Amino acid sequence: MWPFSSKKTPSPFKVGPFKPAPKGPPLGDEDRQIVDRFHDLYYRRWFQGGQTISIGWLGHETLKCPMDLWLYQELIVSRRPDVIVETGTRFGGSALFMASVCDQMGHGRVLSVDIDESLVSIRPVHDRITYLNGSSLDEKLLAGIRETVGDGRCLVILDSDHSRDHVLAELRAYSPLVKPGDYLIVEDTNVNGHPTLPDFGPGPMEALEAFLAETEDFVSDPACERFLMTLNPKGYLKRRG
Repeated sequence: MWPFSSKKTPSPFKVGPFKPAPKGPPLGDEDRQIVDRFHDLYYRRWFQGGQTISIGWLGHETLKCPMDLWLYQELIVSRRPDVIVETGTRFGGSALFMASVCDQMGHGRVLSVDIDESLVSIRPVHDRITYLNGSSLDEKLLAGIRETVGDGRCLVILDSDHSRDHVLAELRAYSPLVKPGDYLIVEDTNVNGHPTLPDFGPGPMEALEAFLAETEDFVSDPACERFLMTLNPKGYLKRRG
């Protein structure tokens, strides 16, 4: 549907053999409280004008936790997706970050979806990024994404409208793209009191819980939370099999 650039980018680095341990010991109650208190402070600081989640990659902004981006890099390297599908482009910094990792491997591309056209002029241009304008649930757009992914391996990252019903609809629509062993990431599951912004209302975490109650195909992977601080608690969903 959206052909990949014919330009070949040689990989300047050979990927090394390092793989982190599957998981560490569980946190005790006191340690969990410390993590949650820092998480709430870290997130609230952004709303108070701090730049805690406004970070740059090669001069392009993205609203992420650096530790989550590091996890994305590890997943891209270890799983080698043919296509990365991101809903919620915003400034384009996260799409550029992931395309940069793909460049280092010499493999993969990014499809980034956003309904907002107001930021098009400032989004980075990269041979491995295709920007798609429209709702992430638009059936015509979804059909094109399915055709582009085909039988390839796919990493999906959901970061658009954070209302429960929208995220749940995205989970149902995009989960079939993910192969066994690969990942679907639900971003910002931390809101609505998990542990921050308790008055947000039903959001990504509630959608995730409803989705996991519907299917046994996916499981939250605690190994992806080994840095303790993540904006996506329980949101790293690994397909079983």
